[in-house]
Amino acid sequence: MDFFEFMFVPTILFMVIVAPIWVGLHYKSVNRASRSLSKEDRENVEQILVTVDKLTERIETLESLLDASHGDWRDADERRADNARDRRAEGDQA
Repeated sequence: MDFFEFMFVPTILFMVIVAPIWVGLHYKSVNRASRSLSKEDRENVEQILVTVDKLTERIETLESLLDASHGDWRDADERRADNARDRRAEGDQA
């Protein structure tokens, strides 16, 4: 029995069973590693969160100013939304 005959069966078994599992696990780990955020992406997310916090504070400030100067502005906005919903409902029934 020469070397080729001796290695034929283990080589076939490796190519049919081990290699596909190995390649599948390799690409699964590569995909998992690529899903995490890079340092630059994390910095961008942090910057966006800071901006969101600032905008939230601005909105709260604007709402408090509107409450002080035009106390019924929320009610007027709700009435407009209710009227728009009523018009859409009437249009759907027609």
